[in-house]
Amino acid sequence: MKSLAKKVQRFLVSEDGPTAVEYAVMLALIVIVCLTAITAIGDNANSTFQSVADQLA
Repeated sequence: MKSLAKKVQRFLVSEDGPTAVEYAVMLALIVIVCLTAITAIGDNANSTFQSVADQLA
């Protein structure tokens, strides 16, 4: 149990913790931007296909 506590203490003291948090925030922002772009492209493609379908009918 002491080794776990020492490992947690070393992790909290080291600079790797904040760096990992920064990378996690950047990754979350990138995922949000990608999802927004994919949604916009999907909506645009859907409206284009619907327009073509309406003209064919």
